[in-house]
Amino acid sequence: MRDEYIKEALKSINDPNVLINVVSRRVKQLKRGNRPLVESLEKLSPEDTALREVIEGKISFEPGTN
Repeated sequence: MRDEYIKEALKSINDPNVLINVVSRRVKQLKRGNRPLVESLEKLSPEDTALREVIEGKISFEPGTN
């Protein structure tokens, strides 16, 4: 994973633990064949793709009320 993507994604999802959970869930989806929500001219790893989706606001996290 690219450090600059992680730093940018943390601006959208402040909690590193939540970011890890969101990204790991999305990586599993991408590896199962889901289409990326962002386009890139270069070949990105599923992890970087998931981070880019968070950075570009395609994926977000809203805490539930328990």
